[in-house]
Order: sequence, then C-alpha cells, then structure tokens
Amino acid sequence: MKQVEYFKSLNLIIPMNNLSSSTVNDSRNYRTLIDALRSTSKRLSQEGVEYQWGHMGQCNAGHLIQTITGMSSYEIVESVDFKLDEWSEHANEYCVKSGCKVEDVFHRVEELGMTHQDVVKLENLSDPNVLNNLDGGFQHLEKNNKLHVVRYMESYADLLEKR
Repeated sequence: MKQVEYFKSLNLIIPMNNLSSSTVNDSRNYRTLIDALRSTSKRLSQEGVEYQWGHMGQCNAGHLIQTITGMSSYEIVESVDFKLDEWSEHANEYCVKSGCKVEDVFHRVEELGMTHQDVVKLENLSDPNVLNNLDGGFQHLEKNNKLHVVRYMESYADLLEKR
C-alpha cells in the first residue's frame, strides 16, 4: 500500500466524479505518468501478479489504471458495468457527455497526459515511438505477453522523460 499512499500524496488518486474533459500535458503530469508507468511495470515484473490481456482490470491498461486510480481489478470491471470489452473499445467509444463511470477513469488518465489513442496503443503495444525507443531499437512486442508489457511501459516512461 506504500504505492497508493505515494500516488495520493501527488493528488493522483482522487475520488472519481463527473468532470469535464481536458487533456493537460504539463511536466508535473508527465512526471506523475512516468512514475505510474514505472510503478506498474515494477509490479507486473513480480511473480504472482495476475495478468490477463482479455480482462479489463488485469490487462495492459487495466494495470496502469489500478496504479493511477487505486482501484482494484474488480472495481475497474465494475466501473464499466461488468462489460468485459477491451480498453481500446472504451477509448474509441468514450464521450465526455455520456456520464458513464468509465468517463471518470478516462478523465483521470487524460489529466496525466495520455490521450484515448495512447490507451489503445498501450493495450496493443503499438506506438511506433515507444517501440523505437526500446533498448536495442525497434522491436515488435506481443500485447498478451506480460514481460513485453513491462518493456513497453519502461520504454514509454523513458520516452516521456526525454520531453
């Protein structure tokens, strides 16, 4: 729970409520996103951490959202009314005016500087800039491979630190 307290201290974990959507890309938010990516990749590197690409709360984006919001995988699935779609589908269907619970999750992610397209790319490990930034240069990564997710998140954090 040290991790949750750290993110609370950064005002990263806040109660979800209806907020208007506006992406903010200041350096503090990137720093917080970088910390969240590194924390998530470190957690995913540990044995026994449940990872399922097809599970909203235990997939690539689901694990990052756990870190950002302090929600459990169950609470994440509950926030989408137990519809076990992919985050990429929710990102593509996201609408500020919908009033649905997933909107609050996306608002929180946006506040840290990630766009909906970034969420889709995280789910699919497909951002060419992140892939080009991997140690050793461009490599294709498998979206359903926990170790590849760790490498992608580390590369994404490294790339953001260069900004």
